[in-house]
Amino acid sequence: MKIYNTLTRKKEEFVPIEPGKVRMYVCGPTVYNLIHIGNARPMIVFDTVRRYMEHKGYEVNYVSNFTDVDDKIIKKAIEEGVEAEVISQRYIAECKKDMEAMNVKPATTHPLATQEICGMLDMIGTLIEKGHAYVAADGTVYFRTRSFKEYGKLSHKNLDDLQGGNRSLLVSGEDQKEDPLDFVLWKPKKDGEPFWESPWCNGRPGWHIECSVMSKKYLGEEIDIHAGGEDLVFPHHENEIAQSEAANGKTFARYWMHNAFLNIDNRKMSKSLGNFFTVREVCEKYDPQVLRFFMLSAHYRSPLNFSADLMEAAKNGLDRIVTAVSNLDYLAQNAKAKEADETEKALLEQAKEFLVKFDEAMDDDFNTADAISAIFELVKFANTNASAESSTEFLGALKQEIAELADVCGLIVEKKAEMLDSDIEQLIEERQAARKAKNFARADEIRDELLSRGIILEDTREGVKWKRA
Repeated sequence: MKIYNTLTRKKEEFVPIEPGKVRMYVCGPTVYNLIHIGNARPMIVFDTVRRYMEHKGYEVNYVSNFTDVDDKIIKKAIEEGVEAEVISQRYIAECKKDMEAMNVKPATTHPLATQEICGMLDMIGTLIEKGHAYVAADGTVYFRTRSFKEYGKLSHKNLDDLQGGNRSLLVSGEDQKEDPLDFVLWKPKKDGEPFWESPWCNGRPGWHIECSVMSKKYLGEEIDIHAGGEDLVFPHHENEIAQSEAANGKTFARYWMHNAFLNIDNRKMSKSLGNFFTVREVCEKYDPQVLRFFMLSAHYRSPLNFSADLMEAAKNGLDRIVTAVSNLDYLAQNAKAKEADETEKALLEQAKEFLVKFDEAMDDDFNTADAISAIFELVKFANTNASAESSTEFLGALKQEIAELADVCGLIVEKKAEMLDSDIEQLIEERQAARKAKNFARADEIRDELLSRGIILEDTREGVKWKRA
């Protein structure tokens, strides 16, 4: 298995710190509103990485935080006249609903920043003791960026080139800094804001220190994989490395994975441009599984463009897989229970080639686009070789193989059987009688009526099948 490591800018063989186990940290959302589809991409991508690791037999300790104290959370709390905790807890609950809808597995641990303040105070104290941090006159604690000689190794930025100042590093109180590039570890409280006591001032942590502390607590000082969106490479992940390695004296993470941006209609997603969609909004029009399929249709390091046409293509692609599984299930229910014959056994051996293709794609830096192509090849193989004469063993094995590969991608392709209303059942029977009597006009009328009621009929060599639109 090879992973593209942002740190080295090349694919590297994955070798875990502890054989058979993976320690993985993924930066989670700041919970001040419903999550948007840009948040959804890393959730889906790295959930799929986790699923594949588990598919390969690894025990994965997967940690993804919620940032539950932040300027945006505080602003919304003030607007609503409630405590910041009310806002964060509300949107953590909503985020979990969206994650469940997209079939994103709960993390092993979902730590909250506000519950890890003691650990943050300890790490900041250690950084001060080691000379990597200092306290300004008002109690603000800054990280002494130039004290960490490898600063910039993840983003491949040069400190001297940054001297002019980067907006993402600048904060109020700039004149207190020893160096413009130093960043905040702890900041004083403002009126009306939540705060915690510290040896330096009553206040709250800077954003970067949170993940360093939570990763250390739940995964250890050195982890296998740290992941997130590419917008986090600098300064967030760069600062995490500096803090963690300066405090712990060890390599923070062996592999750094970052997904590319999501664009909408070939433009960067932005509220000001009016092309900003929440997961909830998209899922009012499409099944959440379609959104997941869409996110996996491109390699995670490639920019992905969101559009109505591409979502329709994703819907059609997912339908192909779901329909194939449904057909196999239908055939199996009506087939005679018997074992596979020699011809079918040979076909099942041939089908294993698609499983190999799937693994090869995923082993190559989790190329989900090629992995899904392998599933489509297996679907085509099943559609070509399965029939009413097939054995239940053969049909069941093909169905299981498709469903298992889809499950690695987090795609639910086995739908629960739904009963037709009695009047619809009668219409299907009436249509069959009309066709037998060569009354094709009536048969077409019934088909159109069923379609208007969300039922699609398919005339196959095995008989009439239906599915919901």
